[in-house]
Amino acid sequence: MTYKVEKSDQEWQSELDPQKFAVLREAATERPWSGALLDEKREGVYVCAACGAELYTSDSKFDSGSGWPSFWKTATPDSVELVEDRALGMVRTEVKCANCGSHLGHLFDDAYQTPTGDRYCMNSLALEFKPE
Repeated sequence: MTYKVEKSDQEWQSELDPQKFAVLREAATERPWSGALLDEKREGVYVCAACGAELYTSDSKFDSGSGWPSFWKTATPDSVELVEDRALGMVRTEVKCANCGSHLGHLFDDAYQTPTGDRYCMNSLALEFKPE
């Protein structure tokens, strides 16, 4: 896929700290309950930590009990790209930023307490919060 923001690995490495690079560009996962945005409760917008694209709004954030920031819908229908992920011997749905292709987390359909049933389980390191 072609993204609006395209950079080499060297360019991304020079712009992102090592932890963010590992998550955003190498699909690493931060430890549960360790993310700075897990308990964020203010009104605002969550954007991609790599390119600044708007991904989620605070009104769709919920406490999933998973240890990662979770959302039940994206800011717009085309905010993210969904990709089949067969790593770790299972089938999951990887969530990537539709603007730059950075890894954000995974999508699960186990959030029965939400209007959509979806749980976008995101890495805090993949997001930045912009308060209203």
